[in-house]
Amino acid sequence: MNTLPCETPSIGAAAALAANFQSLVPVLETERLCLRAPHIGDFKYYAEITVGPRGQHILEDPTREAAWYDFTQMIAGWTLRGHGLWTVELKSDGTVLGFVLLGFEPGDHEAELGFMLRAVAEGKGYAREAALAARDYGYAVLEVPTLVSTIEPANTRSCKLAERLGARRDLKAEAAMPDDILVYRHPAPEGQA
Repeated sequence: MNTLPCETPSIGAAAALAANFQSLVPVLETERLCLRAPHIGDFKYYAEITVGPRGQHILEDPTREAAWYDFTQMIAGWTLRGHGLWTVELKSDGTVLGFVLLGFEPGDHEAELGFMLRAVAEGKGYAREAALAARDYGYAVLEVPTLVSTIEPANTRSCKLAERLGARRDLKAEAAMPDDILVYRHPAPEGQA
């Protein structure tokens, strides 16, 4: 794995300023997980997912450089829109499991709930647990009016997860999407509309 110079953490006052910004990102906790602000050291896990076989449905250009731009774009959502990327870690030992996102990318018509976890996290219910926490926070605290997940049809694991989260395909929204992208519409928690 070749790292890029931009992956080197800042030091001194720049590091302190980065930590101050990170402290503004809400921390969400579930029974087993902590969703927290991404740190520069988390990029290696982001690249592991997006540049490796698990990322075949994420980046059009699966290079480390493209992954860096995607990572920083997702984090920038916090300062531009008030929501963005969380790092998902195991509370028991701090293992980084992956990432969840409340995002809004070019081409999106509404906020998106995204999820991508490392292979070590697969099959344990972590993705569902993290995505539920992010979804519920988006609806209850941020008051986003709608949330969707846009998924390539071949990404069957993500499609199944969206369905386990209670999301249903929105055929009308899909008709407006390019490249046969599936749109899963997430329900608001009970008592919210």
